[in-house]
Amino acid sequence: MADYHFHVTQIKRSKGQSAVACAAYRSGEKLYSDYYGEVSDYTRKQGIIHSEILLPAHVPPEYSDRQTLWNSVEKAELHPKAQLAYSFDIALQNEFSMEENIALARQFLFDEFVSKGMICDFAVHLPDRKDGIQNPHFHVLCPMRPLDENGQWGAKQRRVYRLDENGNQVLSKDGQPLFEAVPTTDWSSPETLEHWRKAWCDLCNAKFAEKGFDERIDHRSYERQGVELLPTVHEGSTVRAMEKRGIQTEKGSLNRWIKSTNKMILAAEKKVSAMKNWVSENRQSSIVRSLNAYNSMQNASAYSQTAKVKNLKELTADINFLKANGIETFEDLQVKLDELNDKIDGFKAQSNEKSARLKEIDNLLIWTQHYAENKPVAEELSKIKWKSKHEKFKAENENSLRLYHLAERKLKPYFKNGKLPTGEWRNEKVQLQKDFEEIQKQFSEVREGVKRLWQIKYKVEQANNQTKENEKSKRRNEYEI
Repeated sequence: MADYHFHVTQIKRSKGQSAVACAAYRSGEKLYSDYYGEVSDYTRKQGIIHSEILLPAHVPPEYSDRQTLWNSVEKAELHPKAQLAYSFDIALQNEFSMEENIALARQFLFDEFVSKGMICDFAVHLPDRKDGIQNPHFHVLCPMRPLDENGQWGAKQRRVYRLDENGNQVLSKDGQPLFEAVPTTDWSSPETLEHWRKAWCDLCNAKFAEKGFDERIDHRSYERQGVELLPTVHEGSTVRAMEKRGIQTEKGSLNRWIKSTNKMILAAEKKVSAMKNWVSENRQSSIVRSLNAYNSMQNASAYSQTAKVKNLKELTADINFLKANGIETFEDLQVKLDELNDKIDGFKAQSNEKSARLKEIDNLLIWTQHYAENKPVAEELSKIKWKSKHEKFKAENENSLRLYHLAERKLKPYFKNGKLPTGEWRNEKVQLQKDFEEIQKQFSEVREGVKRLWQIKYKVEQANNQTKENEKSKRRNEYEI
């Protein structure tokens, strides 16, 4: 199934990150950081199949060397909490060959990034997921500062001074001119990110169409698409890191369930919709007669009695399925398809309701943890009577106290006799997870029914097409005679 993932973050010193180390990890190289005085060696990292640096025409060629480039970026940033680079993580498509994927990624980067003056450190990774399916994706690191023809890094922002109606600078109370910090590029704007996400989507979809595939990807959320499917929950860096190490988490398991269910729902809805259109165009033929005709076609090319017996068993199973579901005519099939549509909508509604409640409980449990962890700090503060000591303790524990009071306000409606129903929430969470399993089990039965009808549709189509070909051949023979 086509995959869409387009994620951007920033490489920041405030998080202890190094642009040189990040570049080494993504490219699988050994690089030395002048800023930190450290070597980052990822030459043993597996799954890196391509890396290169794409330069705009005006950028000096020495920046095609990865170590030179990123040490220069580090040197240009003087602040200990500086933002160093944009980091993109973008999914490639299993439906395309790796050569096609790399060419597509390079085209996207040249068209959307390099053409705007951005330097791109580009690496393609091909790890395997636990289910054996490959997970091709590419990473891109882009310096935040623009670079001029002389190899000088430009400013990220410029000052635009505030002016009054007479064109004079507006001053602050202490006599300093007031100004706004305006970015020198549009690289960080939400509009640009939205444009990039859509551009990548359009490029992949054009490739799907070129190759004759029905798959399509969409950069919009399910809500923006108007698709009533289950959104996945936000995992966060800690959960993703645990999952990456093979440690299954509750959020990770829930997201796997949601993705699996969404995939089944989309496939079922697509098949039901196609069958409803097909039914409206084929009411004149008999389903059972067409199945018998298909069986005769299969028997005509069967090389053994065993094959004919197998064909007969399949025909009997199809007819029994139709009888069990009260389907004799195309009108009956239309009714059954409407019923399946209603069931699918019901499963979506149930799943959405339970998913929303599960997210709500998770959120409450997180706030409960914040409340419990930071309550001792608030209690300690309340015991301090001396004003100077009180203010000092308050300043030193500002974050803990802020979290405590936020949690207190959030949880206030849920206190019962001075206690929170934490145990009830955890029990309800366990029950909701069991409910999810039951919903998926029930939906699997609906899915199997849809698959059986889809197979019957194929057989009827094949039989009807053969009948039309026979009639054409008969008319040609009559004309020749």
